[in-house]
Amino acid sequence: MKATKLVRNANRPKVSVIIPVMNERRTIRSVIAQAANVHSQVEIIVIANGSRDGTARIARAAGARVLVYPQPLGHDVGRTIGAKAAKGDILLFLDGDIPIASANLTPFVKAVENGVDVALNRYTGPVHHMQVHSVILAKHALNIALARPDLKGVSMTTIPHAINRGALRIIGAGALSVPPCAHVRAVANGLKVEAVHHVNVGSTNPRKRKRIDGKDPLEHVILGDHAEAIHSLLTIKGPRANRIDKIRRREWLV
Repeated sequence: MKATKLVRNANRPKVSVIIPVMNERRTIRSVIAQAANVHSQVEIIVIANGSRDGTARIARAAGARVLVYPQPLGHDVGRTIGAKAAKGDILLFLDGDIPIASANLTPFVKAVENGVDVALNRYTGPVHHMQVHSVILAKHALNIALARPDLKGVSMTTIPHAINRGALRIIGAGALSVPPCAHVRAVANGLKVEAVHHVNVGSTNPRKRKRIDGKDPLEHVILGDHAEAIHSLLTIKGPRANRIDKIRRREWLV
């Protein structure tokens, strides 16, 4: 019955839910079932890249539109592909390995319906430790550079988040493959970017797949994305991102 609903609304969706997956057979059915309830007119787009465990088959049986790529596309590239394929006015981004109750997804859709361009998860990660994770620090630093310290560690790196089609045009689907760069484009171009609802994805994130040395295998990837985002900001706003030099006299060093 749920599959019939998704197919019936696929031609005229209000909301497109975009779910990149890679070998997520244990969770994808639950993720789709919850996503299907965020709106009466919804399409579910699953981007199966490099999956070899039957994830695509399960997603298709659950009523999703499935885009299959035999080889891994790279971290977050599925967001770009899903955005390009989406037909809805609102795009909601999830991950295939983290089931989230529909009650915690609808606030993002409603925020966009009510005028927010980019609706973000208020989750900022654990910040009250003696040693804060470098990715959390990078998120805070990026928002400070963007003159949005109010966002703290909130960004488009974290799911769930939703955007409207106008924001997609300004950000560009390609930038979604590097979420911190998409975040920079959204804020720097004056879009209404707000943290609208808290979902603790940290406690349920199975990507605590650590290497034997105990380190996060995605840490360097995400830090590199943030370095690229800072470069993007400086390209858009200039070498000091529109901040004044105050009493510095750089010309004396020439």
